[in-house]
Amino acid sequence: MSFRLVTHLAPRFTRRMHTNSNPETPAAPSLTTDPAHHPHVFAAAFNTGDPAAVAAVYDPAAVFVPHPGTPVTGPALGAATAEFLSLGLPITVRPRHTYVADDIALLIVDWTIEGIAPDGTPTHIEGTATDVARRSPDGRWRYLIDNPFGAAAP
Repeated sequence: MSFRLVTHLAPRFTRRMHTNSNPETPAAPSLTTDPAHHPHVFAAAFNTGDPAAVAAVYDPAAVFVPHPGTPVTGPALGAATAEFLSLGLPITVRPRHTYVADDIALLIVDWTIEGIAPDGTPTHIEGTATDVARRSPDGRWRYLIDNPFGAAAP
């Protein structure tokens, strides 16, 4: 069985992210040296459906806020991202702003997860993330704080 995942990189431009004859071993996307591109790297990782690919876009000390007011770290971060991945639906990202100070970047990103979930339920989840990324010693950016629902009240 073969599949193809696509993520939107800019209006009217798409890039094939991965084609693989074995969906059990999707390729992990490469991390970026450009913080403005990191949301697209995240989307590519998310769209593989592979928790290890998603984990690779996070700093080891990362905080993820899967529900407003509920930050998680460590193994709980992996479990929370697995919950989103279990929908089996792709994410589309539209970065709005990137502000960089030395090795820290603030990213404001509109995102959407939409489609028919495995149980047949039409699903539409969206938000405007306020995320913080940090440049690692290898020069690549990783999420330090991933807050997908931004300033939404708990």
